[in-house]
Amino acid sequence: MAEATEGKPVSRGAEASIRAVEWLGWSAYLKDREAKTYRPKSLDERLRKERTRTEVRLLVEARRLGVRTPIVYDLDLVKHRIILEALPGPTLKAVLDANLTDPAPLAVPVRAFGKALGTLHAGGISHGDLTSSNVMFPDGPAGLPAFIDLSMGSRSPGVEELAIDLHLVEEDLRALHPKGDELLTSFFDGYLEGNPAGAAAVRTRAKEIRGRVRYA
Repeated sequence: MAEATEGKPVSRGAEASIRAVEWLGWSAYLKDREAKTYRPKSLDERLRKERTRTEVRLLVEARRLGVRTPIVYDLDLVKHRIILEALPGPTLKAVLDANLTDPAPLAVPVRAFGKALGTLHAGGISHGDLTSSNVMFPDGPAGLPAFIDLSMGSRSPGVEELAIDLHLVEEDLRALHPKGDELLTSFFDGYLEGNPAGAAAVRTRAKEIRGRVRYA
C-alpha cells in the first residue's frame, strides 16, 4: 500500500475508523480495522482480514453491475486497511432532512435509490447495513446514488438477507420523514425497475420480517 498522509478523523464505528487523507495527490479516505482486544488474537486477525477482503470485493463487483461505490485505490490486508475514493455530496439522510415539509423533491432521489438497490440485489449482492447514512449523492439529489460500507454485505445472498436490506430501508424512511409511506412508494417503484424478477419475493419476505419484529 502506498503511504497516505496523516489526516483528520471522519468517523469511528464499532468495527473501523475512517480518516480523510491524501493519497498520491488525491483526496481519499483511509478505512482502518483496528484490533479488538476482547477477541482472541487469531480470531481477531481472521475476522478483520475476511471483512476487509469482503468489503473490497463487493465494492468492486457492485461497480461492475453499474451501481456506484467508492473506488478502491489501495488495499493492505496485513494492516487491514483500505484507501477509498472520498465521495462528495450529501447522504440520503441529509437529503431527507432538507425536505421534511415537502416530499415532492424527494421522489427522484428515493426512486433512484430504490433502483440502485434493486440492481445490486439482482446482481447477487446484499448490502447488510443499509441505512440512510450509507447512501450518498455525489452529484446532488438529482444524480445517481452511491453505496458506501458494504463490509456487512454478502455475495449470492439468500432472500432473507435481501429482505433485511428492504426492512432496514422501510424502518429508516418511516422514522426519518413524516411522509415516509409516500417515499416508500417511490422507492419500491425504483426497486422493481432494478430487480424485476426478484422484487416480489424479496418484498414478501420483508413483510414477514416486519411481522416477526413486531411480535417478538
